[in-house]
Amino acid sequence: MKKIEAIIRPEKLEIIKDQLGKFDIHGMTVYPVMGCGNQKGWTEVYRGNEYFINLLPKVKVEIAVADHQTEKLVKLISEVARTGEIGDGKIFVVNLENVIRVRTGERGEKAL
Repeated sequence: MKKIEAIIRPEKLEIIKDQLGKFDIHGMTVYPVMGCGNQKGWTEVYRGNEYFINLLPKVKVEIAVADHQTEKLVKLISEVARTGEIGDGKIFVVNLENVIRVRTGERGEKAL
């Protein structure tokens, strides 16, 4: 089992959610996050003073999947989230040792 963690542009979230439904993936956790990477932020002027803002709004999506779904899901997120501009995000793939469904006690892939 794997956990896919994707940091994406906020405007791409709804598109990714729609596409995941087509793959019968409905469980996910979504966080509003702030971060910076290669784009390093931007400069704004407020009341005549210049301010450097280096944390940009992003969305973090976490999805637990079976091993056989991993590459398909990474490809899907990559294609949907890509604009070709700096700041499109990152995808992290993490091994999951176990998953337990609290309500039933199911473990492993059955709990997904």
